[in-house]
Amino acid sequence: MAIVADVSAAEISDGVVRIGIINDQSGALSDLAGPGSVVAAKLAIEDFQKLKPDLKVELVTADHQNKADIGSQVVRRWFDVDGVDMIADVGNSAVALAIQSVARDKNRIVIYSAVGTTEISGKQCSPTGIAWLHDNYNLVAAPIRKLVSEGLDGWFFIAADYAFGRNMVSESQRILSEVGGKSAGAVFHPLGTVDYSSFILQASGSQAKVIAFANAGDQLVAAMKQWTEFGMNTGSQKVVAELMFLTDVHSMGPEIAKGLTTVTAWYWDLNDETRAFGRRFYQARNRMPTAPQAAVYSAVLHYLKAVAAAGTDSTAAVMEKMRSMPVDDFYARGAMLRADNKLVHDFYLVQVKEPAEVKGPWEYYKLVATIPASEAYLPLSQSECPLVNTASSRK
Repeated sequence: MAIVADVSAAEISDGVVRIGIINDQSGALSDLAGPGSVVAAKLAIEDFQKLKPDLKVELVTADHQNKADIGSQVVRRWFDVDGVDMIADVGNSAVALAIQSVARDKNRIVIYSAVGTTEISGKQCSPTGIAWLHDNYNLVAAPIRKLVSEGLDGWFFIAADYAFGRNMVSESQRILSEVGGKSAGAVFHPLGTVDYSSFILQASGSQAKVIAFANAGDQLVAAMKQWTEFGMNTGSQKVVAELMFLTDVHSMGPEIAKGLTTVTAWYWDLNDETRAFGRRFYQARNRMPTAPQAAVYSAVLHYLKAVAAAGTDSTAAVMEKMRSMPVDDFYARGAMLRADNKLVHDFYLVQVKEPAEVKGPWEYYKLVATIPASEAYLPLSQSECPLVNTASSRK
């Protein structure tokens, strides 16, 4: 994409574009994003400065420790004191909702990657809050429709007890009802739980045909390991990981993860372009990138291109350019932001290979189906985002 504006330091606040990466850097969700998202942002800045070497860009990082109060305090200081122009990643739904409020008040841009709650682009959407990767509707709608159509219509949920898990279960139960399935119940565990035995026994006792895990990172890994230790993997109940990342599979190992299906927005082994980024990321991080980390790269690069095209880091001008320019990189081709600030792109239904099928490091997934963007998103007509009505009224 051409960078048309000649940006001078005088047109940029403080003469520098400052980007903040805030996420879980050391806890249960750090493996899927964490320090790897910082690496991805640095790669994006490096690529942008090959195009615009005269535009100064700085990166700051923080660990919100999965606590909403810490997250909101950090970004408030970044905006008020440190001159941060844009924040990316976040990764925890409860923290994201708190940051969304601060960014809205301060009129600053925040771009979310692994944030599941549909509230971010729904009732609590913001003119400056952008969902780049997924939400819980993207993750659960296609698998539920597919499995219910195959007769797997009774579901039980083991879920994380915070905004993400509760929203994922709510979305799942709503879609189940729409397609003729039924929920046999749900149990919720605190973030950081290490013993899942009581939850597993409740799931087994439900006699539901499908046991759906609505957690992620270390939580999903520990739960699946214990599920296998209990011998549940040999039973008749089908297990679905409603949110699973490549690093989760790596931590479990394919012997435990084999056969698990999940929906992802991106996978490093999809094509030559994704593999090229994967190898580059691997050189910096000694592991392949996850979908959230690829999304951070894409979001940061698109934001910087929008700053260059606008000729300023003014929020309104940059948002206008981000909306008008398609995202065209290895993460998504021709993707556009729609009225509720979701980046619209394809998704992929993938399944973890049998151990004998894994031919190389990190080659864990086989593609089951591509979910086109036209089917992957909640229809805009059903959106509860106030921005949608505002956009319609301007037409």
